[in-house]
Amino acid sequence: MKENSKPSAYYEYRSTILRVENVCLTLGNNQILRDVNLEIKDIHRPDKVTGQIVGLLGPSGVGKTRLFRIIAGLDPPDMGTVVLGEPGVPVTRGAVGVVAQHYPLFEHRTVLGNLIVAGRRAGLPFDQAREKAWNLLKRFQLDSRMGVYPAQLSGGERQRVAIAQQFMCSEHFLLMDEPFSGLDPVAAKKVRDLISEMASADTLNTIIVVTHDVVAALEVADTIWLMGRDRGPDGGLVPGARIQATYNLIDCGLAWRTGITTTPAFMSLLEEIRGRFQTL
Repeated sequence: MKENSKPSAYYEYRSTILRVENVCLTLGNNQILRDVNLEIKDIHRPDKVTGQIVGLLGPSGVGKTRLFRIIAGLDPPDMGTVVLGEPGVPVTRGAVGVVAQHYPLFEHRTVLGNLIVAGRRAGLPFDQAREKAWNLLKRFQLDSRMGVYPAQLSGGERQRVAIAQQFMCSEHFLLMDEPFSGLDPVAAKKVRDLISEMASADTLNTIIVVTHDVVAALEVADTIWLMGRDRGPDGGLVPGARIQATYNLIDCGLAWRTGITTTPAFMSLLEEIRGRFQTL
């Protein structure tokens, strides 16, 4: 990326929020991940509450979902560590909220009931779980729907309930798998707006979006991780994916702004990333 745009606002990095060190994974005889190293730091702006949004991009089948599950504490790596905060607490199942592509909910429980169950599983007493659920439903503009069942929700409402459900378990971390898949442009914009709103509700809020939609990722994220495999001297792919590039969209002038999709900086980076996809 050869864009010399100034950052869209003054900011500084503070404490580490999440760190992935030397993560490797082999399944059967296939090396899936190799020496994956990542770090997310708290972004501080003196005049704004700013959370972190990271877009994880890469070709299909490269291992994004496997890395997603390791970061979430759902699967262990063969080697390496994933830690949260400083000095670094090893990630465990439930410490990071996970919103799957199809937003699974308990169909036999109301919206409020779904959130209370999540809170109880996270160790909250019933009264605290109910209060937290009520507050989240108000924040997500779902308080009028708390007594209905998932089958009565629209797709957008179901997604918001699934996100709120995960915030019942994880205070600041959320992983989202293909949140823009199958959405029309209007619905996709609503999802991007929701992600931005939730990230900026607290300076420590951190959302990692795994997606194939490069345009949507560039529109919503402040950082992009591009995942893929190296090539050997003969040009062949080396087994085991890792992060091939990290793009700081703040320094490119593409973060915390609207209407960026027609700017030269956006088009240049979009072309670069799409070009790199062909080599990964």
